[in-house]
Amino acid sequence: MKGNQPNLLKDIELYFQNRQQPDFVECSSLEHGRIETRKIWTTSELNAYLDFPYVGQAFVIERCVEHKQNGKKTMELAYGVTSKTPDKANAKKVFAVNRDHWCIENKCHYILDKTFDEDRSQIRTGYGPEKVTRLRRFAIGTILSKGVKNVAQKMRKLTRNVRLVFDYLGMTENSCPSALRA
Repeated sequence: MKGNQPNLLKDIELYFQNRQQPDFVECSSLEHGRIETRKIWTTSELNAYLDFPYVGQAFVIERCVEHKQNGKKTMELAYGVTSKTPDKANAKKVFAVNRDHWCIENKCHYILDKTFDEDRSQIRTGYGPEKVTRLRRFAIGTILSKGVKNVAQKMRKLTRNVRLVFDYLGMTENSCPSALRA
């Protein structure tokens, strides 16, 4: 939940202002020089009140990070809703789905930003930005589906060589198995 739904965000923030014991806690070991503690609180008490379709639960996740090198501590709250009701997903499951979503989202955005330099794109009008982003995501998905670990390296290899691209996608006679050649 971000600022694009200000009323919904305010309602959920207000409800979770006086949090008691969390519904689930995950503590990570010392990784990357920091210790992370994540807590989640969930509720279905707001379902009838919230003006948002298919709400099964609202939740807040608190992320506390302690950097071991300098002792600096940070705390961040993330609010959200899910269509999963408590009988379909307990707090641990909601937490896991949220983590998985951001893991995938961050991986894809990182590739879009670093490989395609998407943030500097000059395509800004009409449906252009949406369509070009879909093409970029399709390219990423296609490359990853072939088991490639480094998308940028594969993109550099395929750049400016249409023949290699068609061979890679299996769209030329040279890339077809010999049994299919006629």
